[in-house]
Amino acid sequence: MKQLVILGAGTAGTMMAQHLAQHLDPQDWRLLLVDRDDEHHYQPGYIFTPFGLYDRADIIKPRRQFVPRGAELVLGEIEAVEPAQNRVRLQDGRTLPYDFLVIASGCSIAPQQTEGLAGAGWRKNIFDFYTLDGSLALRDALAKFQGGRLVINITEMPIKCPVAPLEFAFLADTFFLQRGIRHKVEIIYATPLPGAFTKPRAAKELGDLLARKNIKVEAEFAIGRVEGDKNQIVSWDERAIPFDLLVSIPTNMGAAFVERSGLGDELNFIPTDKHTLRSKKHENIFVLGDATDLPSSKAGSVAHFQAEILTENLLAAIAGRPLEATFDGHANCFVETGGGKALLIDFNYDVEPLPGVFPLPGLGPMHLLRETRLNHWGKLMFKWIYWNMLLKARPLPFIPVHMSMAGKQV
Repeated sequence: MKQLVILGAGTAGTMMAQHLAQHLDPQDWRLLLVDRDDEHHYQPGYIFTPFGLYDRADIIKPRRQFVPRGAELVLGEIEAVEPAQNRVRLQDGRTLPYDFLVIASGCSIAPQQTEGLAGAGWRKNIFDFYTLDGSLALRDALAKFQGGRLVINITEMPIKCPVAPLEFAFLADTFFLQRGIRHKVEIIYATPLPGAFTKPRAAKELGDLLARKNIKVEAEFAIGRVEGDKNQIVSWDERAIPFDLLVSIPTNMGAAFVERSGLGDELNFIPTDKHTLRSKKHENIFVLGDATDLPSSKAGSVAHFQAEILTENLLAAIAGRPLEATFDGHANCFVETGGGKALLIDFNYDVEPLPGVFPLPGLGPMHLLRETRLNHWGKLMFKWIYWNMLLKARPLPFIPVHMSMAGKQV
């Protein structure tokens, strides 16, 4: 019997297991899904947790609940992939041979990569919201915050969900307004980018929105160190930004086993063909989601679109056919802007976010690159969609895998 192993039972890996279980004959194939524990986190919920909108119970469900019939969940820490032997080695000594391997191990924060970030101030007046524990700790800190300078800092790109730091800034503005202390809080958004976002059109819209909300942008700020004793962050060119409360988006890195396996770049992201999602080094290894080095967003919608493409290409590879399905970098996400509103962006490798309506041309009902209350409700509804449709690889009506120009204003 042949064996296909998926490393990572998060969003991308779970969707791949769902897709493949529908196509692989269990008489011929054993399908294994590997992860360290049985906790599946709804990571988009981290952004709402610091503001008291979600709690731990809203975010965690058992991974087993989403493992399809025909697949097995293997729990254990991954020590390394050994491509020459076509096997995965776990830290407890078990080995998992494979005929094909899918790596969907995601990425996580690495605060130790920035001098002083994980020092004495960590989880005291320096916080993250890219982990559940970080979001819960930040919730407690925000509840006690009575005023001062709040600095939101992106250490470096790429990061998971590139719009999340902006969403945090907008939600913080609303949070302090509702508490009646916004006039006592200075919000600084320090980013290594030249503007608010990576795409010019969206960067202008989002930059204007930050300005209207009196959130100051410190652009091209490449942090070199955190000086905890002085409560300030300092860039490589010695620009200093003092803070009373620092919300950091630390360096994002791929899984540690990727480095031990010699599969990744300096950030442990795996060199991947941007269209076929096949590893650039090994023909029987495929990669998707946040584990790739692709110039697409590291976001759940991207993993959803990639999973559809990768399923076709894996089946082609298994059958010995050329890989014909192509991923275009499609990303689609709501951007929470505070005050019960959100905007929606839809883009790919070649086309930046544009205004218009989505998903039906002329009808919408969602508006692109424009704040609306309906977009906000779409953002909140996504939690139900995630648990009940996305993870189960069910089709999302009217949302194509490849980005469509229908409804967009060029």
